[in-house]
Amino acid sequence: MRSLTLHLKVLIFLLVSLGVAITAYQIFILGIPVTEDETDDLWNIDAKIEFQANPREPVKLQMYVPPLNQEFVSLNESFISNNYGVSINRADGNRRVTWSARRASGKQTLYYRLVLTKRYSGEQTKASGPIFRDSIPVEGAEKIAAEALLSPIRQHSADVETFIGEAIKRVNNTSDDNVKLLLGGDNSVSNKARVIELLLSIAHVPMERVHTVRLVSELQQSPELWLRSFNGNNWLYFNPDSGQQGLPTDRLVWWTGDEPLLSLEGGRAPQVTFTLNNSEMNAIRLAKLTDENTDADFLEYSLYGLPLQTQLTYQVMIMIPIGVLVILVLRNLGGLQTLGTFTPVLIALAFRETQLGFGIILFTVITALGLSLRSYLEHLKLQMLPRLSVVLTFVVVLIAVISLLSHKLGLERGLSVALFPMVILTMTIERLSITWEERGAGHAFKVAVGTLIAATLAYLLMSIPQLTYFIFTFPAVLLIMVGFMLAMGRYRGYRLTELFRFKAFLKD
Repeated sequence: MRSLTLHLKVLIFLLVSLGVAITAYQIFILGIPVTEDETDDLWNIDAKIEFQANPREPVKLQMYVPPLNQEFVSLNESFISNNYGVSINRADGNRRVTWSARRASGKQTLYYRLVLTKRYSGEQTKASGPIFRDSIPVEGAEKIAAEALLSPIRQHSADVETFIGEAIKRVNNTSDDNVKLLLGGDNSVSNKARVIELLLSIAHVPMERVHTVRLVSELQQSPELWLRSFNGNNWLYFNPDSGQQGLPTDRLVWWTGDEPLLSLEGGRAPQVTFTLNNSEMNAIRLAKLTDENTDADFLEYSLYGLPLQTQLTYQVMIMIPIGVLVILVLRNLGGLQTLGTFTPVLIALAFRETQLGFGIILFTVITALGLSLRSYLEHLKLQMLPRLSVVLTFVVVLIAVISLLSHKLGLERGLSVALFPMVILTMTIERLSITWEERGAGHAFKVAVGTLIAATLAYLLMSIPQLTYFIFTFPAVLLIMVGFMLAMGRYRGYRLTELFRFKAFLKD
C-alpha cells in the first residue's frame, strides 16, 4: 500500500511538473499571449524616393533596406515603381534594392513599403563581429590631440564598454581644445562619430556605424546614427551625440556602414522621406502570420496548426475535461448525486446549442414525458431492449413536435433541440425510471435535480471564452488537471452534504 501511495504521488508530481513546465515555456519563452484580447504592434513603413532623372540616360538608383534579422520579421514588403526593374542584393549584413530603367525623364517617384512586427520566436543566433582593427593614420596636431584625449580615457575605463562610453563623453565636450581641433568646427553627429572612430582605432577597438529608424507614428523622420562595437560576446550600441548606451527597443536597424542611404546614377537631387504608422492585430493571428513568413516552429505543433474547421471541433472537445472536473468536484467533495459522471457533461454540451434557460426547460419537459411513457411501458412487461427502442422513438417524435411548434410560434431557439443527443436523453429517462423503481420517486427527483445543477455549472464554466482560449492555446494545462483528478481519486473524507447529514453527532 505504501509503495502504491508513493507511486501515485510521483505520478501526480510528474504530470503537474510537466504541465507547468510546458505552459511556462509557451508563455515566457515563446511569448504566446495568455489572453485572446492581447494585441501586438504592426508597423507600416513607407519610404518615398524622389529625384530628377537626366534625359536620355539610363537610371540606376540603389537604396539600403532593413536586413530584418532576429528582432523583427516582415509580413509584407513591396517595391512600387513604374517601368523600373527591381533586384535585391545582400552584402556585409545589409540588403540593398536596385531600381533600374533604360530611359526616364523628369521627376521620378519610387516607393518602398514594409509591414513588420516584433519576432515572436526563433532562437537568437550567436552574435559575431571583429574584436580588433588597425589604427587610422593621423599626423601632426591631430595626432597629438588624439593622444591627449586617449590618456584620460584609458585611465577612466576598465573594458571596451566603458572605454567607448568615456570616448563619446570626451568628444561631446566641445569646450575642450583638443576636441575642437579634431572636430574642425563641425559639431554634427556624423563628424563626432568620425572623431570617436579615430580615437577608438588608435586603441584598436573596432566600431561600426548603424543607421536606425525609430518606430513611432510621426509624419516624417530621418535615419538616426548610432555606433556599435563587438566586445567578444555581444554588440554594444552607443548614441554618439548623447552617449546613451543600448539600442532602444523602438529602433529598427536600417543599414550599417559608412555609405549613404541612397546612391543614384543618371539622375540628381535624390531624397527619401520616411512615413510610419502603427496598427494593432490580434496576437495569435499575428503569431500565425509570422510563423508563415519565417518558417519558425512557433505554431507547428500547436492546435492552431490544424485546419480551421477542425480547430472549431477541438475547441469544444478540449473543454470536456473541464466539465468532467466540475462533476468530479461536485460528487467527491460536494456529495451531489448525479446520473453518472459523463451524462451531466454531455447535457452541458447540448446546452451550448439551446442556451441554458431554454435547454433546461426542454430537458425537463422531454425527461418528464419520457418518464411517463417509461412508467406506462412498465405495465406492459416489456424487455429492456424493446422498451428502450420505444422510448428512443418517442424522444425523436417529441423533439420533432417541439421543433415544429417552436417554428410556428417564432421560437427559433427551439429548432436547436434537434441537436440534443437523443441517445443520452433516452438513457437518462431509462436510468431515472430504474432509480425511481429501486429508490423511490424522491430519490429519483433528487438525482435529476443534481444532474441538472451539475450540467448547468459545467456549461457555465465550459462557456467562458477566456478559459476556452487558454485551454486551447495551452493544452498542457490538461496534464495539471489529470494530476488533480488522480489526487481526488484517493480522497476518502466527508462530502459537504455528509457534514449536514451527520451534524447531529457534533452536538453535546
